[in-house]
Amino acid sequence: MKSKKLIIGNWKMYPVSIKDAKTRFVDIKKLASTLRNVQTVICPPFVHVSDLQKLVTGHRCTIGAQNAWIENDGAYTGEVSPLMLSSLKLTHVIVGHSERRAIGESDELVNKKVLAGIKAGITVVLCVGEKVRDQDGDYMKFISGQIRLALHGVQKKDLAKVVIAYEPVWAIGKHALRPASTDDALEVSILIKKTLSDLYGKEGMVVPILYGGSVDAKNAWEFLMKSQVDGLLVGRASLDPKIFGEILMSAEKIK
Repeated sequence: MKSKKLIIGNWKMYPVSIKDAKTRFVDIKKLASTLRNVQTVICPPFVHVSDLQKLVTGHRCTIGAQNAWIENDGAYTGEVSPLMLSSLKLTHVIVGHSERRAIGESDELVNKKVLAGIKAGITVVLCVGEKVRDQDGDYMKFISGQIRLALHGVQKKDLAKVVIAYEPVWAIGKHALRPASTDDALEVSILIKKTLSDLYGKEGMVVPILYGGSVDAKNAWEFLMKSQVDGLLVGRASLDPKIFGEILMSAEKIK
């Protein structure tokens, strides 16, 4: 898997209708299913997951989930369990996204979600990233700490089911301070590799690292080429089959 670029589309709470979701997914799949150097995963709102999963053909363009709970069943109103995701044959689940952390998810809860996802046999896409990039470099300790806390209890044998996505919170959304640069992403990519090496030795290098932060068709190739990442976590741009297709083609051209 690591030889391929992993491109994940996080659709967040779009689109509203299943008809629209199907149209977008089919358009994306037409291209994605032809690409040899790219693994594409679309993570739609959960209400669309089952219908879109029925449209999956082959392994090059699959469906993932945006979140999951820490238990497989029980009295947890409104939650979806990792085992439910597994029963639908979903390949990936996003855990610890900055938008989830912003509404109160703690590092402890993220850790439990990581462990639950791995146990259910789903590849966990662990999101990490700092809110502020200070001049003293404390953000480096913060990101490393996020990784260490989130992977507590994860064994070397489980690393094949882990992906780490770096999203600089300060560079995302309407209130972004500035766009993140490829140097910003490269610095953290190196930090993540060092943290994984400290935790797991050379076995830690099997974990793919993604960049996610206002990725679009104009900057995707640059981030993939210059930041030493193995793929991208794409937000709003993944909802537009044309723009997302350009991102996929940028990844396909990188050997």
